[in-house]
Amino acid sequence: MAETTLSPPPPDARRLSPALLRLAGVIMLASLMMQLDMTMTGIATKTLLRRFDTTLSTVQWVTTGYMLAMAVVIPVAGWGMERYGARAVWMTSLALFLAGSVACGAAWSIWSLIAFRVVQGLGGGLILPLAHAIAAREAGPERLGRMTAAIAVPSLLGPVLGPVLGGWIVSDLNWRWIFFVNVPVCAAALVLSPRAVPSGRTGPSGRGPGRAPLDVLGLVLLAAASAALVYGCAEIGRLGSFGSARVIVALAAGIVLLAAFVAHALRPGVEPIIDPRLFRSRRFAAPAAGILLATALMFGALGLLPLYYQQARGENALHTGLMMIPFGVGMGVALAVNGLLADRVPARLLAVAGTVLTGAGALIFTRLDTHTGAVTTGFAQVLYGAGIGGLLVTILTAGMRSVAPDAIPRASTALRILQQMGGSFGSALLFVILQRREAGHPGGQAFGSTFWWLVGFAAITLVATLALPSRRP
Repeated sequence: MAETTLSPPPPDARRLSPALLRLAGVIMLASLMMQLDMTMTGIATKTLLRRFDTTLSTVQWVTTGYMLAMAVVIPVAGWGMERYGARAVWMTSLALFLAGSVACGAAWSIWSLIAFRVVQGLGGGLILPLAHAIAAREAGPERLGRMTAAIAVPSLLGPVLGPVLGGWIVSDLNWRWIFFVNVPVCAAALVLSPRAVPSGRTGPSGRGPGRAPLDVLGLVLLAAASAALVYGCAEIGRLGSFGSARVIVALAAGIVLLAAFVAHALRPGVEPIIDPRLFRSRRFAAPAAGILLATALMFGALGLLPLYYQQARGENALHTGLMMIPFGVGMGVALAVNGLLADRVPARLLAVAGTVLTGAGALIFTRLDTHTGAVTTGFAQVLYGAGIGGLLVTILTAGMRSVAPDAIPRASTALRILQQMGGSFGSALLFVILQRREAGHPGGQAFGSTFWWLVGFAAITLVATLALPSRRP
């Protein structure tokens, strides 16, 4: 009997078609707008304090309200895509974000601004999980790595470029332009979406288009759990302590609600909004654990480094943003390289390489003090940024590749929830550690001491990456 061999996909199956490039462009436009908005708002904190003559604890709700709205709405993204179609939910999210941006720019009081930021968050919370799900479904396994790398550019570069743009707006324009700058970008994405974003609807487990039922109880439990955990992490960062009653109650409530959701989702006959059974597969559980840790690594560093430049080195917001450019350069290089390799090289190899680079950058940061040279900090940022960029793209690609096409929308939602949890907890934990280190370390040495925790996170992440697939895609 003649030996049967599998033919490689035809060249057209590997190439990013014009339709995919249009889709990637629209997704990148919307994602960059959202990511820049998140970072620019933080730059305007002092300006908002003066403009509205209010307290810091009140102004912080401009960010907290946005994050809570995102946490509440993320769980519904996958179901909405199945029930109403990708294009309808995508354009609804853009419309909400656009309306919220216009209203935020026109806010007349701090409480109106907080309320309108909630509207923005409801739109923004849907954008990233929808982006990953739509891209994964349309690209297919042969082009998933390159597509993931392309749409990841805004998520990775936004936190670096945002402080530069935000510092310029706050310094030379009016704070309202922090929000008005979103309007033309969001409007362009809305105009382009009907032609670029597919309208098809797919139900779970082979269910017909548009017939996916909504697990209302599961949605309430998961949304409440996500909001409680995000709020608890935000309070940790604001209060600088894990011992506050509000922190303990919020985190405990989040854990209990999450456990209740899992128990409900595993009941016979329930079609959960996110199926916990996905995590029984090592092929999905390993990327899920990796995305949680990698996001903590990313936002931990992006929280510490700007504080180092501003507090230990005395830089202003604009100069701080400019000094973060090497981080973005490293991520940009990693995205270009990993985008080419992710569809050809085993995920484990790429993820281990990214983790090692991240750990090497973190080791250099452990020597930070007020006299550390720009060449040293810049080199460390390039290493760290390249590691994080390669790590996140590889893990996201592996996670989406591990599930069947009909499970992609809800798998994307699960990964996005883990990203938000990892980012929130990583930032809060490192902020508390920094505050405690500052009492016993002079100058910038407290920052160097705190970075040892990120070295530890990188070591744990390395263990998670060893469980990723070792075969070529």
